[in-house]
Amino acid sequence: MRNKQITVLLAEDHKIVREGLRLLLEMEDDIKIVAEAETGHEAIRMLKETDAEVIIMDISMPDLNGLEATRKIKTISPSTKVLVLSAYADDAYVEKAASLGVSGFLIKQCASNLLVNAIREIQKGHTYFSPSVLARMNERDKKRTSRNGYKKEYLQISPRETEVLQLIAEGNANKQIAAKLGISIKTVEKHRQHLMDKLQIHDVAGLTRYAISEGISRNHSHHVK
Repeated sequence: MRNKQITVLLAEDHKIVREGLRLLLEMEDDIKIVAEAETGHEAIRMLKETDAEVIIMDISMPDLNGLEATRKIKTISPSTKVLVLSAYADDAYVEKAASLGVSGFLIKQCASNLLVNAIREIQKGHTYFSPSVLARMNERDKKRTSRNGYKKEYLQISPRETEVLQLIAEGNANKQIAAKLGISIKTVEKHRQHLMDKLQIHDVAGLTRYAISEGISRNHSHHVK
């Protein structure tokens, strides 16, 4: 048995998945779950309360997705190690996660086999990526030798605009967005206009499609064609 337990915060909005991960981790003597969160905002709050060393972060959470929560967490506590869980190895997700300095990225389908080892490796200061994710990263790096693959539009969007974009894509009206972010409706309107100007997209359906394509939102609330 190891001397010190690795403290873990589990951020996952699907209760069944969260319970499965908890049961898996509770079998290990050297891992201790100190908190569980259902949203990105909750994960940030609980990190401040528990000071967990490793956060297992689901990407696709409502209101504030896992990547935006990770951005805030790395600002608040750069030493906290974040292990991202995703149902997909989308280039947009992997790219964004890597740019935020996450310690690992696991595809949910193989998480049960790799998770425990990933947590231990991450705690030692190593990185840990699912094999399929590593393959995509390598493929992307090869393409970059001939051209710059970053999407300029994404890099122009501020963190606050990204939050507003996710909420728009999830079907929230300006009034709801204002309430959730604690800002005025006028400020929400300003952010919405800036997004449309920067992206050259002038309707909600277009913004929603963009948010989904860039991995900002999974858009559980409604389908956009």
